[in-house]
Amino acid sequence: MPSSAPMSSLPSLATRVSANSIVTITCVLALLYFGRDVLQPVALAVILSLLLAPMLQVLGRFGLRRLPAMLVTLVLAGVCVVGTAMVLATQLLRVSEDLPQYRAAIQTKIEQVRTAVERPFIHMQDSFGHISPLAPEAQEAAPAAAQNLATGPRTDLLSDLTSKVWGPLGETGLVLVLLIFVVLEHESLQDRLIRLAGQREIGRTARALADAAQGVARFFFSQFVVNAAFGIAIGLSLWAMGLPHAVLWGTLSAVLRFVPYLGALVAGALIAGFAAAVDPGWQLALSCLVLFGVLELTVANVVEPNVYGHSTGLSPLAVMVSALFWGTLWGPVGLLMSTPLTVCLVVAGRHVAALEWLAILLGQAPDVTGAQRFYQRALNGDTGAILRDARPFLRRNSLARYCDQVLLPGLALAGAEIRAELIDATQREHLRHTVAEVAEALAPSGVTRAKRCQVSLLDANVGAHLRHLREARLGRWQGSLDVPQRSIILCVSQAAERDELVSELLARALREASHDARSVVVPIAPEEQDPDKADLVSTLFIPYPTRETLEPWMTVVDELRANLPQALLATIRPTLEEDVPALGSVQPHVDMVLRSFEEALAFVAPRAPGRN
Repeated sequence: MPSSAPMSSLPSLATRVSANSIVTITCVLALLYFGRDVLQPVALAVILSLLLAPMLQVLGRFGLRRLPAMLVTLVLAGVCVVGTAMVLATQLLRVSEDLPQYRAAIQTKIEQVRTAVERPFIHMQDSFGHISPLAPEAQEAAPAAAQNLATGPRTDLLSDLTSKVWGPLGETGLVLVLLIFVVLEHESLQDRLIRLAGQREIGRTARALADAAQGVARFFFSQFVVNAAFGIAIGLSLWAMGLPHAVLWGTLSAVLRFVPYLGALVAGALIAGFAAAVDPGWQLALSCLVLFGVLELTVANVVEPNVYGHSTGLSPLAVMVSALFWGTLWGPVGLLMSTPLTVCLVVAGRHVAALEWLAILLGQAPDVTGAQRFYQRALNGDTGAILRDARPFLRRNSLARYCDQVLLPGLALAGAEIRAELIDATQREHLRHTVAEVAEALAPSGVTRAKRCQVSLLDANVGAHLRHLREARLGRWQGSLDVPQRSIILCVSQAAERDELVSELLARALREASHDARSVVVPIAPEEQDPDKADLVSTLFIPYPTRETLEPWMTVVDELRANLPQALLATIRPTLEEDVPALGSVQPHVDMVLRSFEEALAFVAPRAPGRN
């Protein structure tokens, strides 16, 4: 395998965990839980200010100052909220007026459901006679408790309603006041945060604030669009099915979906319950339930993971975990704010080193390169996953670019860990077989056959194995020799696994680009050295040497110069390998030192291509 020093990687999570960090996290969690009465309004105000920031910027471009722009934005937001509330209130009033006519159907359905639920327990009680019935004292106490409940003191309706509404109204007013001050002090707060970050962190702090504002705004906009479309689809579908008050149920579905996960369940249950009250049978209720379930599952599993993931920078699993975490800490308000709060934490993790683990665990795209992903899957022998990633890449790019960006860097990681003895024999076997299968499957000559990857040659040399597979398909000379003069590109390597694999991969990348490329190993047998064949070669590629192989490499290059004087000679210097000689030791012996397979394609492009 190609040798290289390990690529720079993030420190493992285990090295970052210490007793002090555990104590700090515990204190933060305790502060979030016990200080929720104070922190919830502040968090709501800050998140709403981030949501309103784009609107304020748009109004600012029209010349409005901060205070008038804030008032206009608050009025527009208030109109939307009040309008939605009025629609809901009007529709709910109409539903309450129509409920008496559905009373008989509701009572019948309740009785049917009660009977269906009680039947299994009655059957169990009949089957197990030792189960004691309700004690006589309890039987006598139950009617008395019911009578006391029915004749108990009636509370004043107005005071009861006021006590229930006053708390949310007071919290709403507090959030509104905090929002006004946060918006008015927006620039001052930014200056304070930048001052706290220090003089050297001004750029990073400014980027973090901008990323947080954009992430939250994108999330809310995406959520509004998805939920509005969902509500419209539900309303139109229920109207087509003949369910009364379809506008109410569509609007309610859209509003409740702002509460992650729980809101959709409540909306579906309300729609199914109302449909059961309207229809004497169960057909309408079941149809509405199936319709809601299909739409909800489609949106939740297809639309939201893509739209919300790209708009927030969170993985779908992180959205679910954040809802569970913030809902447990702060209840319904935390559930509603879970995604925006987590977006802010992920943004902080991208710019604050101490919180970097949050961005890694919760971010949409983990900080893993294609080469690292290739290497990890190759160690497990997961060829299918590698090919699933590779084929979309190759639809947009060449095989040469895939080798430069994924395959060769992944093999460089393998070489470094093999030298450090960090992988065992089983992982090495998986690695060899996976590399051979991937190279064979992605080559333009056809699809790999698993049975060919079990030959003993693969255990000794992957490059030689791949070359022999191609010779088995194309013949001893890997193609016809009845070709124009100077049309063949020869990839030459020494008899070493690293060199043979690089040469074979380069030959396959060149053939994919419609060049007649072939690979050979030196020393070439005397019967294969034919002066007439030498005139067919236009370009020679030889892998860049390592420090240990520099002397024999120069001997091979001198022989190639003597036997093929008319051919251009080039080598490709790997960008990730450090165990290689300096450029000055190699460059005088070749015509060109290239840096990648893609440069090799550009190097041979002016010459007439040939393909067999």
